[in-house]
Amino acid sequence: MRRDLITSILAILVFTVVLGLAYPLATTGVSQVLFPGKADGSRVEEKGKVVGSSLIGQDFKADPRYFQSRPSVTGYNPAGTYFNNLGPNQKDLRDMFRDNIAAYLDLERPFNPGLAAKDVPVDAVSTSASGVDPHISEANAAIQARRVSETRGLALERVQELIDDNTDGRSLGFLGEPGVNVLELNLALDRETA
Repeated sequence: MRRDLITSILAILVFTVVLGLAYPLATTGVSQVLFPGKADGSRVEEKGKVVGSSLIGQDFKADPRYFQSRPSVTGYNPAGTYFNNLGPNQKDLRDMFRDNIAAYLDLERPFNPGLAAKDVPVDAVSTSASGVDPHISEANAAIQARRVSETRGLALERVQELIDDNTDGRSLGFLGEPGVNVLELNLALDRETA
């Protein structure tokens, strides 16, 4: 029994050192060498100050001059990402969609007369799997472009050019859909109208 106890304690110590210290340090070191920007969180700096991450969505609802990110159940908190976990038959999900559609229409309809609930892109009212997706669809950006153009006093064509400049293509060229990085786009707008 004593031998089994000593073997168990040694196994715990060895696995703690290997899996709890050596492996994380090795993966961190490799990622720092191969992908230094991504390993440090893909931080976005503006005028020497970190303003966010190109991989994490932010809330821009305080100012209608900005493109709005998709809804988040996490409050855009990257420390604890999750999705809403609601099923298609749940009343709470229906209510969330109804409220998000109403809010979207309230914000965008003054700039897009005739905009109806059926025209609202899915990503404008649904949360992402992580709750902090930094992208919106091109359709969502196209609708928001009129509001941003008018509130900033920028030509709609210029806003659309900035959307194109900040649209990421499909992953590996064929996976998923193109997406507009909201933080990068809003920073480009700030530089344009500064």
